[in-house]
Amino acid sequence: MDFSKPAPPSEPKSYKGHMAAATVYPDRVAFKRSPLARLGGNRSGEVLLAAVLAINIVEPTGWVNGHVHLQTAADAGPLRIASKTSQQAVAGNPRSIMFSYGQRETFKEFVAAVQAAWEAQRPRL
Repeated sequence: MDFSKPAPPSEPKSYKGHMAAATVYPDRVAFKRSPLARLGGNRSGEVLLAAVLAINIVEPTGWVNGHVHLQTAADAGPLRIASKTSQQAVAGNPRSIMFSYGQRETFKEFVAAVQAAWEAQRPRL
C-alpha cells in the first residue's frame, strides 16, 4: 500500500463536474460554469489556494449530488444545499463544484488534486 500523498499538479488539469468544470493549477483553481448554469445566474470564478481556509467536501451518493467548496474569508461558513442566501447556495458559489453519483471517480481525483495543491501552498513551519 502506498500511503504517500499525491504530488501537487505541475501542469493544469481539468475535471468535469455537474454543469461546471474546474481546472487545478499549482497555485489556484478556476471554476467555469456551463452556459446553461450561467443562464440560471451561477457564476464562474477563480480562487488562489493561498486564500483557502478549508476544503469542504460532500461525497456524491445515489440520492444527492456531492460538492467541493473551497472556503475563503468571503464565505460565512460551509455551504448548505438549500439556502436563501445566495452566498450559501452550493451551485451558485463561484468557489464550488458539484458532482453527480456517475462522476464519483472524477470527484475523488479532483479532491486529491486540490488537497495536494493546497498542501503545497500552505506555509511550512
